Amino acid sequence: MATRLIARRIWSASVKDFRRLPAAVSSSSSYSSSLSPSPRPQSLLSRSRSLPLVSCRSVSFNVQDNEDFTERVINSDLPVVIDFHAQWCGPCKILGPRLEKAIAKQKGRVAMAKVDIDEHTDLAIEYGVSAVPTVIAMRGGDVIDHFTGIRDEDQLDSFVKKLIGQ
Repeated sequence: MATRLIARRIWSASVKDFRRLPAAVSSSSSYSSSLSPSPRPQSLLSRSRSLPLVSCRSVSFNVQDNEDFTERVINSDLPVVIDFHAQWCGPCKILGPRLEKAIAKQKGRVAMAKVDIDEHTDLAIEYGVSAVPTVIAMRGGDVIDHFTGIRDEDQLDSFVKKLIGQ
């Protein structure tokens, strides 16, 4: 688990460094010429300047360990929907995308944590998960509501709206 966290930090740092590099437009076979940056075509340059800079912070994340759960779920300023699932669970694969869609409709007012019960058995036991999929809604570290099994999109929308107080 710690290895994944370290790998994620290294990857995100390397992606940031990669984005700062100038883009080479020409595809040359020689190594030395591929290192020197080529000027960007004007059409690409003008398009990139006209795009708004928006933070692409995802509201859906996979829980890495207990410390990550405490930091990103228990201590979260946003209400959090926790999806306890398993890779082998067919209903979980159906519910997951529906739940993400319901969360996305709220446009950042609620976050979604995904907890694989096979990797985080201790969290599943702590929250009384006896079957998957189980979904728990938390606000300020307190459990507000929960359900087990598949729900349709309307039911998920009302579940999420109840959590944020609409």
